[in-house]
Amino acid sequence: MLSAAHDILSQERAPGNQSHVDPGPTPIPHNISSRFDCNSVSTAAVLLADILPTLVIKLLAPFGFHLLPYSPRVLFSGVCAAGSFILVAFSHSVAISLCGVVLASISSGLGEVTFLSLTAFYSRAVISWWSSGTGGAGLLGALSYLGLTQAGLSPQHTLLSMLGVPALLLASYFLLLTAPKPQDPGGEGEAETSARQPLIGSEAPELKPGSSPNLSLQERWTVFKGLLWYIIPLVLVYFAEYFINQGLFELLYFRNTSLSHAQQYRWYQMLYQAGVFASRSSLRCCRIRFTWALALLQCLNLAFLLADVWFSFLPSIYLVFLIILYEGLLGGAAYVNTFHNIALETSDEHREFAMATTCISDTLGISLSGLLALPLHDFLCHLS
Repeated sequence: MLSAAHDILSQERAPGNQSHVDPGPTPIPHNISSRFDCNSVSTAAVLLADILPTLVIKLLAPFGFHLLPYSPRVLFSGVCAAGSFILVAFSHSVAISLCGVVLASISSGLGEVTFLSLTAFYSRAVISWWSSGTGGAGLLGALSYLGLTQAGLSPQHTLLSMLGVPALLLASYFLLLTAPKPQDPGGEGEAETSARQPLIGSEAPELKPGSSPNLSLQERWTVFKGLLWYIIPLVLVYFAEYFINQGLFELLYFRNTSLSHAQQYRWYQMLYQAGVFASRSSLRCCRIRFTWALALLQCLNLAFLLADVWFSFLPSIYLVFLIILYEGLLGGAAYVNTFHNIALETSDEHREFAMATTCISDTLGISLSGLLALPLHDFLCHLS
């Protein structure tokens, strides 16, 4: 949805035109006095529709989601994902498209809380695989949207082609994922696969409401205070990178290239996701204890690109490509190392709560960036 943000906002699709090969987005009225070739609405609007429902879900998660069985949560997440693709694909207005983005946000937020909590019942090594998988998902999503639209497929047909993904999500959970043994979280070694049974129909403890320890409010507050060392830098990292992604990407426009504005935006998104995937898959090669350093470097990235938007001193789009790839590397490294450090440093009875609580960090940072990117867009786009 974020890769499609520029397309969602830069054209109003008329009924009957959906099946035609996409000739490239037809801009809605732009501010012709601006050097930035702005849409009338910032892509941060799509970011907010994509993140605010997730923020609400993650805020509520630590206070009762552990009472809900995992299977219905996964099923609901898959249905929302499919609904989001269909709604945006057949929408004729920005407002309806944003409703579809909200469905995607619900699916994403509920899915992340659910699966991160579920990792507490498996070996700690699963954090590395989870992070690599989410990084790969971002890359495949951005790359497939870029590739299919570059090949001439319309945005509508590109979105509809993604409907197989929610089906694969449900099939992988109910048919492939195996149930953990009750004591899996405390050990580093994996249990024998042959000793496990598929989750569907399983009586494994993680599928039953209330299987997690019922922590008191005092215990939850104590654990939360201990997590702030990891939560704050992760908030800063995601604030900086999504301020870049949804506040600056569409303003980093180079007219001296063969790529259209929409194509440049899609390439930015794809390169960012490539960096995220690489670093989220790097845990076995490189582990970082002090994630504050990553937060500082990402904030410096933001300052540098904001200065370029203002002064236009970078001579080539390829330099921006390299910076965006580096930005993704920092973001992915902050994510995987944060959750890995938490998995190592929390006790078995606190780990599920800690995972569900810390995943609010990226969402909070992204929400703050979207709120600030909207007025920045309006300010810069009204400059001559």
